[in-house]
Amino acid sequence: MELIIADGETRKLGLNSGTLPLANWDYAYFPSIENGLGIKVVDGLHRGCITIIVPENSPIHTVHDLKGKKIAIENLGGTEHQVTVVWLETNGIKARSNEEAELIPYGDGNLEIEAAKKGEVDAVAIWDPIGAQALRQGFRKIFDLHDTEPFAGRYCCFLMASEKILKEDPEQIASLLRAYHKAQNFINENPEKAAHIVIDKKYINVDDVELAVSLIKNYDYPTYKDRKDGTTNVYEDVEYFSQKLIDLGYLTSSKDAKAIAAKLYTEVKTNDY
Repeated sequence: MELIIADGETRKLGLNSGTLPLANWDYAYFPSIENGLGIKVVDGLHRGCITIIVPENSPIHTVHDLKGKKIAIENLGGTEHQVTVVWLETNGIKARSNEEAELIPYGDGNLEIEAAKKGEVDAVAIWDPIGAQALRQGFRKIFDLHDTEPFAGRYCCFLMASEKILKEDPEQIASLLRAYHKAQNFINENPEKAAHIVIDKKYINVDDVELAVSLIKNYDYPTYKDRKDGTTNVYEDVEYFSQKLIDLGYLTSSKDAKAIAAKLYTEVKTNDY
């Protein structure tokens, strides 16, 4: 198995063409899959990787304090955007079209942080590790994808497979998933060792072992036992977030979340737990 670096759009195109058999991403792909892109959700990766943070001296403490405020995001339509809109709308703040909160794209997490420091925005929706690092540099957290409703306890990131490869060589997908399962189990049970590996190999732009360990623990990578006991349910989470995206008008082919989820998800038997 070869690991390559690719942004979201490159992964999407690679999966659709079959150039990439498997990649991780999130529900930002759901509308594209609904519209016919040849990608299927086949597994869950982990929970939590986005936070919404504010400067320490900010008067904002709850979601309701964000009404009428400006929030920095990376890209319009991207995951930070979707997550923030779902959170706000679930709590009665209209945000899909910036009605009661303005979401402003900056294209880069570091620029988001600088915008908050300058007072250009009131809050920042941001990926780890930049968000986690900012929490040690004058920011505090008001939202965590890992444990804030309506996301608490659910997969935020999924493993996506090429539909082309699923049809032509399903065992290739199954073997890659078995490798992921082994890695997930190791990470969960050995967070310190995992942290040293990703830092030493420079897989993440972090050199603080303590910070890396805290992030790994927060992500709740599933173990073999979790899978065997049924405490992880990928299809259920796909259906759950499909309903959230239907409610916001991001998914439009059906009002039935089960019907949408059936388009998005395919179960792959791996027989390793």
